[in-house]
Amino acid sequence: MMNKGELIPDFRLKNANGEWVDVKKSDCRKRLIYFYPMDQTQECIKQACSLNNWQDDFLDEGYQIIGISSDSVNSHQKFSARYELNFELLSDPKGKVRKIFGAFKFFGLLPLRVTYLTNHEGKIIFIYSALLDGKEHVTKALDFIKKHN
Repeated sequence: MMNKGELIPDFRLKNANGEWVDVKKSDCRKRLIYFYPMDQTQECIKQACSLNNWQDDFLDEGYQIIGISSDSVNSHQKFSARYELNFELLSDPKGKVRKIFGAFKFFGLLPLRVTYLTNHEGKIIFIYSALLDGKEHVTKALDFIKKHN
């Protein structure tokens, strides 16, 4: 898994609309990047809806939210529409970006649920990993931001 203080890699993935999205350190953007197991599953729905509900708080602090899973663009489109998500969901069908971040597999079975916060330089400033509590990712990230901004 990537560690605090490391710079995230530049990467390019398609969003729920099938458009390429480039994420680069040089963008000078603070981000909440979260990896999750699968669209339309109970804990992933809770996490996505919680992020959506608190999105204004993240935006007020300057953070862009990006969710990444191996689900297809079509799956992301349905998931995003069904729950009226207002942030990017990116499709990583072969898990290449997930592997680079080290958020790959829990006991070789399930993709990990990991949240990263990056500063405007693309440096990781916060990591939280918990497979079974998606909402907690949101509260932990917000608590960190409020304590460190």
